[in-house]
Amino acid sequence: MVRAGGVLKFAALIFAFLLAVFLAFQLLEINMDFKLSSVISRSMPVNEGSTKPFRYKCGLSKACPIGHFAFKMASGAASVVGPRMCLEDKLLMSGVKNNVGRGINIALVNGRTGDVIKTDFYDMWAGDVAPFIKFLKEIEDGTVVMMASFDDPATKLNDEARKLVSDLGSTAITNLGFRDNWIFVGGKGIKTKSPFEQHIKNSADTNKFEGWPEVLEMEGCVPQRQD
Repeated sequence: MVRAGGVLKFAALIFAFLLAVFLAFQLLEINMDFKLSSVISRSMPVNEGSTKPFRYKCGLSKACPIGHFAFKMASGAASVVGPRMCLEDKLLMSGVKNNVGRGINIALVNGRTGDVIKTDFYDMWAGDVAPFIKFLKEIEDGTVVMMASFDDPATKLNDEARKLVSDLGSTAITNLGFRDNWIFVGGKGIKTKSPFEQHIKNSADTNKFEGWPEVLEMEGCVPQRQD
């Protein structure tokens, strides 16, 4: 009986050993399959349908035609966040660049090359309109002019300044008032009114922020000067 019991124990140990070996091989096979599938999935080309959408210059919704500059811009938000201007995927003015300020923010761009000529801002609340007028008079023909409001763009404006901006293609400049929001793209020597302009009045009935209207955003394609 003892011998029979020992044989049974030995058989049980052999069985347990074989079962352990079998399970070990099963786990190893599963692990190998997982690793192999991971390697295959990494080496396989990504499905085109799962790729990220193509990003156009300045984050535009579509590409501009040949011979045009892509731009995107936004006015300031109340007196807190400054305006933002982008042209041909280059950030021209923003709070991050620390080159914006209260009043009217301006970027001058070469109409042939798209290169930035100058950026500046003029305080139309506590500043003097004379430097702004001087700046406008010195803009050369063929220059693309981008303007955006921040806080108050109009208190110090006079008729001469408004006329000079109007000559750049602006329509809204004649009605621009205290704490209005306004964005505009025009050009020196333009023969018609610019289609790139947005204006929203400061009104207690419609203001999004207390004392200021909502932020304006605009994007488009400015024709490149060819002559």
